[in-house]
Amino acid sequence: MTALPLLGAEEEFHVVDLESRRSAPEVDALLARLDGAEFAPELQRSLVETNSPVCATLDDLRHHLRRLRASLESAAEPLGLGVVAAGTVPLTHEGDAISAGARFERMQHEYQLLVSEQHICGAQVHVDVPDRDVAVQVVRRVAPYLPTLLAISASSPYWRGRDSGYASFRSMVWSRWPTAGPPGNVETAADYDAMVAELIASGTISDPGMVYFDIRPSSHLPTVELRVCDACPQVDDVVLIAGLFRALVGRARADLDAGLPLPASRHELLRAASWRAARSGLEGDLVDLVGPSLVSPPLVVGQLVDHLRPQLEELGDWEQVLELSQAALGRGSAAARQRRAYGRRGEFTDVVDALLAHTQGRTPAFEPPATVPRSPALLTAYHPTAFDEAVSEGGTVLPHYGFLFRALDRMGPRGMVAAESALRTEQRARGVTFRVADGEPDRLFPLDLVPRIVTAEEWSGLSAGLAQRVRALEAFVRDVYGERRIVADGVVPAAVVENAPGWSRLGKLCPADAVRIAVAGIDLVRDHADHWLVLEDNLRVPSGIGYSITSRRLIRSVMPDLEPPAGVVGLEPVPGRLRSALLSATEPDEPGADEVALLSQGPADSAYFEHRLLADQMGVPLVTPRELQVTEEGVYLVGTGARRRLSALYRRIDENALMAAPGADQRLIGRAIGNAVARGKVALLNALGNGVADDKLVYAYVPEMITYYLDEPVLLANVPTYPCVDADRRAEVLDRLDQLVLKPVDGYGGQGIVIGPHADRAELAEVAAAIRADPAGWVAQDLVALSTHPTFSEGKLEPRAVDLRAFVLQSRHGDGAQVEVLPAALSRVAPAGSMIVNSSRGGGAKDTWVLR
Repeated sequence: MTALPLLGAEEEFHVVDLESRRSAPEVDALLARLDGAEFAPELQRSLVETNSPVCATLDDLRHHLRRLRASLESAAEPLGLGVVAAGTVPLTHEGDAISAGARFERMQHEYQLLVSEQHICGAQVHVDVPDRDVAVQVVRRVAPYLPTLLAISASSPYWRGRDSGYASFRSMVWSRWPTAGPPGNVETAADYDAMVAELIASGTISDPGMVYFDIRPSSHLPTVELRVCDACPQVDDVVLIAGLFRALVGRARADLDAGLPLPASRHELLRAASWRAARSGLEGDLVDLVGPSLVSPPLVVGQLVDHLRPQLEELGDWEQVLELSQAALGRGSAAARQRRAYGRRGEFTDVVDALLAHTQGRTPAFEPPATVPRSPALLTAYHPTAFDEAVSEGGTVLPHYGFLFRALDRMGPRGMVAAESALRTEQRARGVTFRVADGEPDRLFPLDLVPRIVTAEEWSGLSAGLAQRVRALEAFVRDVYGERRIVADGVVPAAVVENAPGWSRLGKLCPADAVRIAVAGIDLVRDHADHWLVLEDNLRVPSGIGYSITSRRLIRSVMPDLEPPAGVVGLEPVPGRLRSALLSATEPDEPGADEVALLSQGPADSAYFEHRLLADQMGVPLVTPRELQVTEEGVYLVGTGARRRLSALYRRIDENALMAAPGADQRLIGRAIGNAVARGKVALLNALGNGVADDKLVYAYVPEMITYYLDEPVLLANVPTYPCVDADRRAEVLDRLDQLVLKPVDGYGGQGIVIGPHADRAELAEVAAAIRADPAGWVAQDLVALSTHPTFSEGKLEPRAVDLRAFVLQSRHGDGAQVEVLPAALSRVAPAGSMIVNSSRGGGAKDTWVLR
């Protein structure tokens, strides 16, 4: 393209009464105060339309959109009216109020209630094309991308005084027109005109202007017209959509010039993708037509912007569109923002006030409620006996949970039961499963509907403590496989290291400058509001990141209305950060430095679902030992076609299983991989031998490690722990068995744990004998009353004990490591009446929201 294609926009607005905040059929009085052809009536007398001049740049378009909105407000305010840019307004006037004119009157007669209920507003964008044949081709080529633009614009959650459950209910109302939806299957202007003539002849429509496709050739201008979008409260969203649409038109014209075939997307799938975008906006997954599959909005939007980069750069729009797209994703859809406004007091007037402000580029000011009433429907029988993270002792919902419980209360028990059923259906469709033990069938991963909230202030404190702990543990692992200074200085007894179940000679094979703990999973509990404790360190093959990502997507897909006022830190960047941590272990200047893979035991592993998900999200192959061959030159992937050398392996296979696994040549591969690691031929993350630092006895000495290696005050305390290998501590433990929690040092998944206060005499006698027989094999801990969290079960909310698994990444950075705490934390939930949260013992999980 040589000439810069021009563009323009039409915006529709609701006219509202400033006192009642209802739509007002007063467009005639408003238009009487406005001059020129830039303003026009719409089908309903409570709607008004603006038409921007033709613009060459996005900055020009933004200027005119703001100018026209300001003119509308200036004319409306003296009349006691306001104007709202949104797909719908929650409060509408009663009765029919159709604008005057023969065309509108004919439409009301023909389409009846459909016209009477047309209280909806859209935004249309026009882009120049050379002729109508090109326009028809462009329409077909751009159509697959329109659901993404609809999701960006979604601003109509409320319909006639109730929550529709959609982000864009306007598109649902609009879809009732006989010619609405994806464009027709035509390829030339002649085909298009013939199709329109047939529709008119059928009596379905009366003129070409009633072809209401999501995108169409203009009936009177040499342009392509985008019609799928809701009216947008914020001008920048219109500008973003216009910039993307103009670039899409440019891309379509380039594909046409190159002779590329038309896209083969099914008409039915296009409709389905638009429905999905209307259902959840930017708060739930969107349909990727290639596959097809569900993909997170940040990924869909990000890929679209990257796909259009050549056209955007040619137009001079690249930096602006990139910035606008990131801002739109950061603040979420206008529908979610309206729900947040409603959630403050449960008043639709707050929604309208927010829309009035956003339409003119102002920030709405709201007073948060002084108290948050408890939900009578869901919390009537809710009686926590320990510290509860959402409900106070007096039964009042805590302020940062107020919006959530208002949303849940609107759903009610029946709505939540329906959402729970939809959740299980989604889990089955996506294969979100786990296995309790070998030989047992896969089960659905137990996931609760009610998200857990961690405030920004809490997360800041936790992150500092978690990063400190992992730095100390990394120093310990390096030390015990090297000089053992901490043992020589008497800080950790030699027997603690030498008898550690996870100590391995293979730990000595790791190069001195390697990061050994690339991914740590640290389990935390709390016993009151400001008191978090570390329960356990997992440094071998910690699982849960993938389940955390999936939990977020599943919950948002079945309950898109849940959206906190401050917003939630997104999880979309997490797989990329994990991949970057793995790549940091390689030599960037070496050939094939980016050839990394996730090493799994395969379908036999209980977390195989997560392995597949993370490999897919990171864009790396998922391999088993049978697909690997080790030579003097390195580790090669040979089981998937072309033979290629791998620079790093993300280890998600147990060390013992790896040692016993045959490779592609049928020889045991574990030791060979360890030797390749020692020679610097491959990086293995997490390193072999890490288990020396994460058993329950070594755990007791982590505070001392922090002081010894870092010379810092301990930020996150341990649960008070008593190593039974120490004679004095053992005597105390045996004297207090009925007060303590007894744990085998080499236990995992909650196996072997005895909770003294809940055990009978026979169990206590049995564990006492085991401690006397093998003191080094046991530790005891004070019983911590785990915090509880509302959990939906059998049609009601009940308090369940929870812990939190947080994930810490370490990347090689010069001679040291750079530490990052991921927001993808996994809250684990104990069964009713239990404090053991492990899935192997009947536990489940929750989506964890870290607030911005």
